[in-house]
Amino acid sequence: MSQVTWYFDVISPYAYLAWHRLNRLPAGIELRLQPILFAGLLNHWGQKGPAEVGPKRVWTYRSCVWQARQDHVPFVMPAAHPFNSLPYLRLAIAAGNTRPAIDAIFKSLWTTGADPADPALLARLMDQLGVSAEQLANPALKAALRGATELAIQRGVFGVPSLVINGEVFWGNDGIDFAAAYLADPTVLVNDEMRRIENLPVGVSRPGAGPV
Repeated sequence: MSQVTWYFDVISPYAYLAWHRLNRLPAGIELRLQPILFAGLLNHWGQKGPAEVGPKRVWTYRSCVWQARQDHVPFVMPAAHPFNSLPYLRLAIAAGNTRPAIDAIFKSLWTTGADPADPALLARLMDQLGVSAEQLANPALKAALRGATELAIQRGVFGVPSLVINGEVFWGNDGIDFAAAYLADPTVLVNDEMRRIENLPVGVSRPGAGPV
């Protein structure tokens, strides 16, 4: 049985869309659901998030609306984006990172048009998932989220959502089909061209650019 880790941050609309595509993975795998902080990845790799680049922000939202309709997935952008996802990630961990808990959080953020900064939204979710304010404030949750993010970085995760399988990273909503193909036949990564691109020389580097 293959163990697969799905790294996500509920701030990402692509993570929400990918949540509905995880059923494309083959049966028989052990799927571990792991919240991480997207901002931590961006800081480490020296990147900007899609919502931090004006034209890319609009494209991202349009793309997600279109993809949701193609996949027949309920989708409504929240009242404001980006938003602080920390309490929702900690809530997922406090609730055991279970599928029902994560599904409830995703639905509240990505199907209602509500404001994620509204304390009432978080309070309703906490009540629904049986998590108290004292539990949510537990420093152990903060440490768990920080540790999971650091481990994801060590494993080569640079964006969300990402699947990690046998040390291989499959990034993005559209990476799930690639991951499913790999699980069915790992040799999809074993051919001359795949080997060549792993060591492809850098032709030119942009001055001041982050890690390549």
